[in-house]
Amino acid sequence: MIVGLPKGLLFHQYEKFITEFLKVLQIDYIISKDTNKDILNLGVKYCVDEACLPIKIFHGHVASIKDRCDLVIVPRIVSVHEKEFICPKFNGLPEMILHNIPNMPAITTKPLYLYSEKKTLAWLEDFGSMLNKNKNQVREAYIRGKEIYDRQKLGYNDKRYRRRVLLVGHPYNIDDIYMNMNIKKKLNDLGVGVMTHHYVRDKDKQKEVDKLYKRPFWTFARHTYGSCVYLGRTQQVDGIIYLSSFNCGIDSIFIQLIKNELKDFPLLVVKIDEHTGEAGLNTRLEAYTDMLERKKKNGSNFPASREHLYSM
Repeated sequence: MIVGLPKGLLFHQYEKFITEFLKVLQIDYIISKDTNKDILNLGVKYCVDEACLPIKIFHGHVASIKDRCDLVIVPRIVSVHEKEFICPKFNGLPEMILHNIPNMPAITTKPLYLYSEKKTLAWLEDFGSMLNKNKNQVREAYIRGKEIYDRQKLGYNDKRYRRRVLLVGHPYNIDDIYMNMNIKKKLNDLGVGVMTHHYVRDKDKQKEVDKLYKRPFWTFARHTYGSCVYLGRTQQVDGIIYLSSFNCGIDSIFIQLIKNELKDFPLLVVKIDEHTGEAGLNTRLEAYTDMLERKKKNGSNFPASREHLYSM
């Protein structure tokens, strides 16, 4: 039995858990390559046009390994926090894969609720039965995998630089350096440090979210909004860069809420889709960092909010 692990969506966040889990169970697995042009082209070929870039890329990762494994993990993740949800496209992901990509091996289809240990174990036990493993074996693998997962540090916070920005967006947009064209390195090369929402305490994020008229029920949006408003209000970063996939309905709402709250705080919105080319992004980042430098040096109230539709 060989399990296929597509290197898309939330794989980067849960890689250490699932790989340790499979090692303990002595299950062979393969991981798709880092996102590249060939994987992107496969995703565009098999996925519906209306889907966002991360979903298309996930299709490409699945298509690239489907013929080399017996079972592919396709995460139907419903929720990672109680009474909150993540992107609704995850709910239909297994059906999209099965209907869009021909000659698929077996895949996981059960809904996954990661906020509950009981529900997570139930999903893993069902997955384990597909691997011919019993509940005791699955529980031991779960404990080992969770130990590894809990020790990892997600995100980054560069303190070596004179200027620092908050890079936000859905985690798969931040983690996939092909999708975002290695934006962190580009900013570092421009002398700008980068931090992510992982370095903002949950209670600080939640204080800002609680001021909204209605509690948001999208987990990614709560983290993003809370981080942006808290760090912007307290001036702990010089600017904010919001990475957004074209066609993302959740982002379209919360970008506007952040703009309304932070007013003239330097906010750059970069929208990405499957079309290639880096020159536009490089130009925007250079102009944005120049603006941050002038604003800091002169104290002038430069127009700060810029939305740029950038096609990857």
